[in-house]
Amino acid sequence: MKFPSATLALSILATLSSFLPVASHPGQAHVETLESREFSKVFRAVNRRSLSQACGHNLLARDRASAVVEKREQKIAKLRAEVAAQKKKRDLTAVLSTSHLSSKTGLSQSSSALDIFGDSVACILEPEVTYGPYYVEGEYVRTDSDMREDQEGVNLYLDVQVIDTTSCTAVPDIYIELWHCNATGVYSGVVASGNGNTADTSNLDKTFLRGLFETDADGIAEAVTIFPGHYTSRATHVHVITHINGTLLPNNTYTSTNYAHVGQIFFDQALLSEVEATAPYTTNTQDVTLNSADTILAEEAASTFDPVVEYVLLGDSVSDGVFAWISIGINTAYNQDVSPAAYLTANGGVSNSASGSGSGGESGSAGGSGGPGNGTTPSGAAPSGGGFGGNGTITPNANATTNIPGGTNATTNGTAQATTTSSSVAGVGSLDVSASVSASTSFILVLLFFSLF
Repeated sequence: MKFPSATLALSILATLSSFLPVASHPGQAHVETLESREFSKVFRAVNRRSLSQACGHNLLARDRASAVVEKREQKIAKLRAEVAAQKKKRDLTAVLSTSHLSSKTGLSQSSSALDIFGDSVACILEPEVTYGPYYVEGEYVRTDSDMREDQEGVNLYLDVQVIDTTSCTAVPDIYIELWHCNATGVYSGVVASGNGNTADTSNLDKTFLRGLFETDADGIAEAVTIFPGHYTSRATHVHVITHINGTLLPNNTYTSTNYAHVGQIFFDQALLSEVEATAPYTTNTQDVTLNSADTILAEEAASTFDPVVEYVLLGDSVSDGVFAWISIGINTAYNQDVSPAAYLTANGGVSNSASGSGSGGESGSAGGSGGPGNGTTPSGAAPSGGGFGGNGTITPNANATTNIPGGTNATTNGTAQATTTSSSVAGVGSLDVSASVSASTSFILVLLFFSLF
């Protein structure tokens, strides 16, 4: 700090002292003079100016103020999300007794996110559950949104919106992976006991009803598939995995070691009954497991999350198709361990002998065997372009670029925590100038002198 010269300082003090009142004699009644009033105004003006100079031009103070406002807004958003979650809190009984048939009309996958999901999507974390014994790594990114291939069944148009529960915002530019069994209860890409005809080894190379879908600016991935069938021990469901910071390869396959979320989604029992009454679902001879008996559905519904999709029929009956949608909340910093049952490579499907089979299998009902039964395996051709890697191993292309923004920020919840400190400044509201001005006058003059700088 550069102080003024002694001459200037004395001049300032002399000028200020001219505003001071003359002390009255003891006992004399005090009458506020013009000078005292002027002194009060000067003191207040100088005090305001000095605080403005100290704080208004202090970049650190402005940054702290901004951080405090941002932190307060984040807290409000979090509290609002918690209130919304409590309002939508459910248990299995509530989920099963709720019809998810929407009264909305005119919806399709071309409808806006606001029309489909509304403006009050709850920020609710979907529980992490098993990925099951039939997960295949290295599947195709379905750029046309269609993963049906040659499979027959009721057309299902499915929109899945991903919400980051740490910020309650949509998650764009990540990949959602979906897979489910066909109308007769068989998964592609895996040859295993209970999954159709085990003698049909060609199923290892099949890719039907599997695929990855990139989320848009609203965090929505659009998929075109058929309505899943059923198999022994499990209620009808679709598997979901969200990938962050993986690699999109030139042949449009995808590889990742970051599994930010593993879940499953379900359907109303009434809708399932309608679908099961149509062909080719009527040819499925496996035992039906009701939603009420599925332990994984119960596990998800025991939280604040509702794992059942909302839907509308696209015509007079399910045969005309179903449009369904659901929002899932994820923690983008989470990474679940996943051991696939098989890999899709340039040479076709390769079984993984070290697979953990979905963390101990996919038993979904009490006493269930945890796997598909005696369904049939229809033929199906993979999309053109082949698999990725080569020679039965996963070898991502070194020149491939990841089509996911954010980099390593995803490992820190995508948010920066601001540390703020606050200080309070006590301002002087008024100055009581009395007739008994004494030694305190010197202190006030010194205080006023330094407040100028």
